[in-house]
Amino acid sequence: MFKVIIEDRKLEARDNTSIEDLIKSNFDYKDIVAAKINNNLCDLSDLITSDCNIELIKSSNNKGLEIIRHTCAHLFGHAIKQIYPDTKMVIGPVIDNGFYYDIDTKETISEKNLSSIELLMKKLAKKKYKIIKEIVTKDKAAKIFSERNESYKLKLIKEIPNNEIISIYHHEEYIDMCRGPHLTNTKFLNNFKLMKVSGSYWKGDSKNQQLQRIYGTAWDSKESLQNYLEKLTEAEKRDHRKLGQKLDLFHFQEESPGMVFWHNNGWTLFNTIKNFITDYLVDNDYEIINTPQILDKSLWKKSGHLDKFSDLIFDVSSENKEYAIKPMSCPGHIQIYNQGLKSYKDLPIKFAEFGKVHRNEPSGTLHGLMRIRAFTQDDAHIFCTSEQIEKEINKLIKNIYEIYKIFGFKEIKVELSTRPENRVGSDEIWDKSESALKSALNSNDIDWLINEGDGAFYGPKIDFSLTDSLDRVWQLGTIQLDFSMPSRLDANYIDSKGNKIAPVMIHRAILGSLERFVGILIEEYSGNLPLWLSPVHVTILNITENQKSYCLEILKRLKKSKIRSNMDLRNEKIGYKIREHTMLRTPYLLVVGDKELENGKISVRTRLGDDLGEMSVENLIKMIETLVDKRSINLTI
Repeated sequence: MFKVIIEDRKLEARDNTSIEDLIKSNFDYKDIVAAKINNNLCDLSDLITSDCNIELIKSSNNKGLEIIRHTCAHLFGHAIKQIYPDTKMVIGPVIDNGFYYDIDTKETISEKNLSSIELLMKKLAKKKYKIIKEIVTKDKAAKIFSERNESYKLKLIKEIPNNEIISIYHHEEYIDMCRGPHLTNTKFLNNFKLMKVSGSYWKGDSKNQQLQRIYGTAWDSKESLQNYLEKLTEAEKRDHRKLGQKLDLFHFQEESPGMVFWHNNGWTLFNTIKNFITDYLVDNDYEIINTPQILDKSLWKKSGHLDKFSDLIFDVSSENKEYAIKPMSCPGHIQIYNQGLKSYKDLPIKFAEFGKVHRNEPSGTLHGLMRIRAFTQDDAHIFCTSEQIEKEINKLIKNIYEIYKIFGFKEIKVELSTRPENRVGSDEIWDKSESALKSALNSNDIDWLINEGDGAFYGPKIDFSLTDSLDRVWQLGTIQLDFSMPSRLDANYIDSKGNKIAPVMIHRAILGSLERFVGILIEEYSGNLPLWLSPVHVTILNITENQKSYCLEILKRLKKSKIRSNMDLRNEKIGYKIREHTMLRTPYLLVVGDKELENGKISVRTRLGDDLGEMSVENLIKMIETLVDKRSINLTI
């Protein structure tokens, strides 16, 4: 008999008792999908082989949802093989809110086919069949998938170390391979939906076989699934690409893939954000600089970027020399730092640039403003001594939180990314860097997570992600500590003893890509941007031709006060014009008729339909100036 503790209850388990058998007779089993034995995640079918502590994983738990989604990917495999038996299964990982499965089939799977595949999945799930886990050797796994002509599974098996055991899962006649854990029965798979089809490549390499990727979502309850689908519908309404055209902000076209054509309204929004950040930088002692778009490849080789990012760099040549269009601004900033001798008394030195960078992203990954090839980084680098690191990082953290709050974002997720496998610099330097970042985070009482192995090749980093009104997470800001690149590019300063020392370089961005941030703002506010960000503050609408001169006078007064204004003097009914400009998300609509002309006033309506009544132009200007200065999200004081 083994002594087992589950949720503070002391139980006994016979030899060869599974976790599932033990909990069935002692707990409400209906929402338990897996367990941890002594903190190791396990299938419920795993046997208890010693005294242990067991933690139950419920279906609503994040790990529980991952298990549901991973098993649902196998259920998809079961269904697709019944419909298209010659399909070769590739990989089916869990992703945010769901899963996908890459398949190789001669059949073209379209969105129309998804409903029939989903229907079969539901029929299979309703059978409530038992999912059987089997531990096999590498040789046996190879034999099983060879007999089934699953060539991609065989390729994956070859990559597994010879001494490693392999888990396979039996779904009736269908067999899949996975580390697990998985559900033990399909009865938990009641709330899922296949979402879309896209293309992919084996190992993500466009030189390899092209595959079809089927996306799905799965949840622990009908309510959770419905809530997610409703959010997707709302996100579709807020799609920045659609609103970008509707509000005359920007467009894309095939002649320049992944690059933005900014219209006047969009460029006004872009520059409003840029100017706000510029003022903030100047107030925080940054020098605003600008570096060339094209630099000799030898510099990128020396910095380490060419080896790391060669696939993403756009090449250009001239007079038998090879150049790179800059993918980031770091080496250029070091060139400016290197002009003139620096003393420890000069540090910290802070350079900031709205650097236009280009990255040769695969065309299949491009997505409006969210993933593009040419974008503007609010890039900055701080050159400092080792002793100044924590103080400067503390300032940066405060800056980031302040700015996000101004834009209306309050829920921030923070992750510390540590040393990757391919990196530059000694372990001693990495230990020092990671310790400094941890200390700064802890001193600011910030809840943070560790992201092992995801640091930059030159140093660890802190990443800041925002959660929007639809619970989507956007990674934006970053603080990266770099003890390596300055010395690689010959940057130094003279310390108090007269020695040449390489400075520490802190890379930082707050918004990341300005283009992407514009897209996030558009979707967050569904186009109803805060007044201070709105490309147009006011539209003047006349009722008849009789008020035209008065409207022109009002427009002149508003523009003189830097109120972004326009007017609509078309011979259309006033109701039609109000509806049209409300749809354009204009914050204030000024209606001018004979009554307003006679009184020397204006009737003010907001895009939300609020009637603010008659107002003098002076009072309107004061109200708008006050709200803009406060960067208020409200349209009334």
